[in-house]
Order: sequence, then structure tokens, then C-alpha cells
Amino acid sequence: MSDRASAGAPSPSGIVLVDKPQGWTSHDVVARMRRLANTRKVGHAGTLDPMATGLLVIGIGSSTRLLTYVVGTDKEYLATMRLGASTTTDDAEGEITERASSDALSAVTMDRIGAGVAQLTGRIEQVPSAVSAIKVDGKRAYARVRGGEDVQLDSRAVTVSAFDVLEIVRSDAGAVDVSVRIECSSGTYVRALARDLGAHLGVGGHLTALRRTRVGPYRVTDAAALDGLDVAARLMSPAAAASALLGRVQLTAQQAVDLGHGKLIAATDDVADGHPVAAIAPDGRLIGLAEYRNGTGRAIVNFPADEVVPSAGGYADEGGGSKH
Repeated sequence: MSDRASAGAPSPSGIVLVDKPQGWTSHDVVARMRRLANTRKVGHAGTLDPMATGLLVIGIGSSTRLLTYVVGTDKEYLATMRLGASTTTDDAEGEITERASSDALSAVTMDRIGAGVAQLTGRIEQVPSAVSAIKVDGKRAYARVRGGEDVQLDSRAVTVSAFDVLEIVRSDAGAVDVSVRIECSSGTYVRALARDLGAHLGVGGHLTALRRTRVGPYRVTDAAALDGLDVAARLMSPAAAASALLGRVQLTAQQAVDLGHGKLIAATDDVADGHPVAAIAPDGRLIGLAEYRNGTGRAIVNFPADEVVPSAGGYADEGGGSKH
């Protein structure tokens, strides 16, 4: 723990958008961010496999409280699906279990691929990949698979709102690579979409590349690479992050005090009932997340007033560490 942390200095708070490199786990990124931000209170919203790259939303300090609301948002991905082979993991890191014949692959036309994509678009029932982080009797499915168990997961309803074919390439290796853009609900497995597209076409399929380009309102074009990352310069304030995610309601000075003390407040803006919204003080600080019903608001998540939040160009002050 740093000297500033032990002296009771405020810790940093905010959201950092990271462009995760290939080969890193999401846990690796969190560990690096703990060192860079000098605090153990760091978390992420939505795991990316080591093979995948792209947007990882990192919460620091009290802003880890926002991650619950980030996890459930829809996502966008760019992916490459290889038709012609099935693997144990539904991606390129697994062992090939079956290969299609050259005749079967020759019969995979653009029209047939389009028909298969159409069947996997909209609200569908999807069986997650066996090597997923879903818990089965308290143990991760991937851990059971690696332990030699035969894991059968139940299907679940997911929504694939966009499944756009960008390019189709027939490789010399006797496979068909399909580049796609996907927008989907939380909990959708792109690996499973590759598997199911291959199954629909009768040739098998798996994922060879995956890049997450959007999580809710946050985009990878606004993310920073880990190499040389300046946390202070890239930290998005809790108010800005929550407003982008949930929308905002502007409080009066007295309402900011009352909401912070757990009192009910009257709505000053047109606020939808039953949906969390960022409650912003006149000085721009996030007081908390509020929920309104019939014109009356209450705090559902409060944010401390003594944390360091970023001003224009970074932190308002240097951040210290805080024990997670």
C-alpha cells in the first residue's frame, strides 16, 4: 500500500476503456490496471477470451459499482468464422474433431451462407460453448471440460440484432472464411454462432478471430492500448460514464444533499419510471444512481464525495491506493 493510501488519501475513481491485446486474459488486464492506477479496487465488465481483442470496460474505485449495469448491455463484434472444421472449443484454440469433404465445402454458396445467417438472427435459442465460464453445480464449465467431463449446457434465449456478412474467402487450406459483424445481447456466444452456422451448412465451423468493438455506449475507437497507458489521462469521470450508460438527471444543490443522505426527492426533469439514471450535482459530480417512480426519486447506489475524479486532462489530484 502506498504512503498516500496509508495516510488516507482519496483513491481514483472512473472508467477506463482498454483495447485488450491478443493473448491477454481479462484478469491480466485488471492486474496491470491495479498497478497503473495504484489501487486494488479495479474490475471489468464482460470477459474476453485470450484469443479475442478489443474493448474491455475497466472500473476503478467506486466506479466498479457501475460495472453491474455495463455487463447487461448489448455488444458489437467483428469476427471471422471458418467453415469446414469443428473443434473441441468452437474456436481455433481447440483440437479439430471433424473436417468437411471438399465436395461438401464446394456446395457452400453465398446464398446458403446467407440462409444460415438468417436462421441465427433475431431472438434465438443458443446452447453456449461447453468451454464457457458458466457454472455447473458451482464449477466453471470449462474447468469440468478440461477435467475430462462431458458437459451439456442448457440452451438460453439470446438476441442477435445484426449478423452481417462482410466478406467470404475460400482459402487454399480447403476452408471457407466468413468475416462478419455481429450485434447481440449480453450472454451471446459468438463461438457458438460459428459452430451453429457450420452445423446448419453441414460442414462444421469454428471461430478464428474475434474483436469486440462496442459495449453499450462505449466504443473501441475511444479505447487505449495497454502499452504506455496513462490512466490519469484516459480516466472517464463517474458522472460522464454513468450519464453515457444510463442517461442523467440534473439535481439542484439541495436535492444533491438530500439524495446523498438517502432522502426522497422530487423529479425536476422528465424521467422514465423504474430505470436507473445518473443523478448529477450542480458541480458535475455523480451523487449516485437514482430511480424514479411517480415523480419521486430515491438513491439505489450512492457514490462517495471524497474520491479523486478526473478533471479536464486527467485526475483532479494524484490518486493513492485503497484496499479492495
